[in-house]
Amino acid sequence: MRSLQIAGTGMLAQQTNVEVISNNIANMSTTGYKRRRAEFQDLLYQNIRRVGSQSSDTGSILPSGAQIGLGVKTAAIYSINEQGSLQQTENRFDLAIRGNGYFQVQLPSGEIAYTRDGTFGLSPDGQIVTAEGFLVLPGIAIPAAARDVTINAAGEVLAKLDGEVAPQNVGQMETAIFANEAGLEAIGENLMLATPASGEAQLAAPGQPGHGQVLQGFVETSNVNVVQEITRLITAQRAYEMNSKVITASDEMLSTLSRMR
Repeated sequence: MRSLQIAGTGMLAQQTNVEVISNNIANMSTTGYKRRRAEFQDLLYQNIRRVGSQSSDTGSILPSGAQIGLGVKTAAIYSINEQGSLQQTENRFDLAIRGNGYFQVQLPSGEIAYTRDGTFGLSPDGQIVTAEGFLVLPGIAIPAAARDVTINAAGEVLAKLDGEVAPQNVGQMETAIFANEAGLEAIGENLMLATPASGEAQLAAPGQPGHGQVLQGFVETSNVNVVQEITRLITAQRAYEMNSKVITASDEMLSTLSRMR
């Protein structure tokens, strides 16, 4: 009976759906996290009567055929890259991007990763780094004698030094945008890698066309909507139960056949 296998694919699909939803809920407080959504496709079909075939030697055409679907499969898990809320932290090295763009991070392997998590600090050398100590590119060092640091909307890092009236420009942040943000590969720790699907990073200063502005003293919160996720979770649970009932019914039908004499 095909229904056993078909319902089995349905249960597996809803299991994947619940796993995606649970990851969204688990990351509802993760800085810069973008919620994800599972998408599904139907599987191949078996033709019992092919649509459009001739039903007689006089050339009669079947107006509709008979196809039986073989279930469902996971097609993709999309990242929903809408802007999260901006939360004020009053930490002068916390940065948020209002609009499009990612900060660049140099990994210990030398690879360049991208993140929306602007929870930054200073290394022992005075360079701006992530919470894991990875260098934030283009690599800006804050003078040890700086009394205050201001980062404006264009990403310019201005250090106030003793004895100087005007603040000193010690560097400028850069942001990266992609033709297809959904094509970025998540590697954990709020970091993403570019892939052939995302396209090459396009770098520019914040505020340039297509690039969002930088806000100092803010971080971007997760864009997970808890009410929506709970609703989706209940729907997935009910769909899982319905597929399990199909398997139970199919098993009872097979039992009926086996008891026939």
